[in-house]
Amino acid sequence: MFGFRADGRRIGDIDPIVQITPYLMPMRCDAQVFLQHEVDYEMLTRYIARKLREDQRVTFMQIIVAAYVRSVSQHPEVNRFIMNKQYYSRNNCTVSFTMLKDPQDAEAGETAVKIKFDLTDTLFDVRDRMVQVIDSNRGPGPKNFADHLAAAVLKIPGAATLIVALVRLLDRYGLLPGAFLDALPFHTGMFITNNASIGLHHVNHHIYNFGSTSLFFGMGLVKKEAVVEGDKVRMKRFLPIGVTADERVCSGAFYAGFFADMEKYLDHPELLEVPPETVRYDKKAEYHVPKVAKEKA
Repeated sequence: MFGFRADGRRIGDIDPIVQITPYLMPMRCDAQVFLQHEVDYEMLTRYIARKLREDQRVTFMQIIVAAYVRSVSQHPEVNRFIMNKQYYSRNNCTVSFTMLKDPQDAEAGETAVKIKFDLTDTLFDVRDRMVQVIDSNRGPGPKNFADHLAAAVLKIPGAATLIVALVRLLDRYGLLPGAFLDALPFHTGMFITNNASIGLHHVNHHIYNFGSTSLFFGMGLVKKEAVVEGDKVRMKRFLPIGVTADERVCSGAFYAGFFADMEKYLDHPELLEVPPETVRYDKKAEYHVPKVAKEKA
């Protein structure tokens, strides 16, 4: 309330044209912008195979998330969100996604998880955080707070409508406790879905009006396209990604710089193996997350 939230700090020194957009487009569904990107699948496949020979297992999704985290470290403006028509700078870098509790059995159900990252994270730090959270959410039954909350309110007729309305109201005025916000996957900088894992094409997924998600990435099945290389034409494989962005969050120039960096890191994932030389934060919004502890052999 009054500019203070557990998940961010209100900012006011924004270009007036940008700052007025939430009044013109009050909801995220009003301000969705759809983009398409194609990652060089063959290049990433060779990189992943090379890392595997070095006893470093990484996945396509981990590389994409690591590229996002690194790009946020250089463009904090993209990591802002809008609540009650006001701009806030996140005091975290988070990514959410939905995962199968048992990848071999779709009937075991799924759950949504959220992971916090540090802006100095390397690709391997990002991988370790994702593996830790995924492993802790495998298996039948509710595994996290969001699962337990959803299961509880659905048992009481009418409770879901009342609870969601109450959460929306408290969230609007910044009254939700930090622990509650940390557990909700919809209060995140980026939501990503891997449709390829279930045999579907990439999508431009809608951004939820509930919560504070600013970006949604949708990975899809690999596709082949004809490309010209020199004086020859050949078929090449690409990993398509549909991106949906809340255009109100920052100016187009900031978004352009952010996506240019993401493209650079996806084309050269080896750059993600070392921490960034510098990290940019919004004013009074610096944050850090301890690295994942390594298990002793």
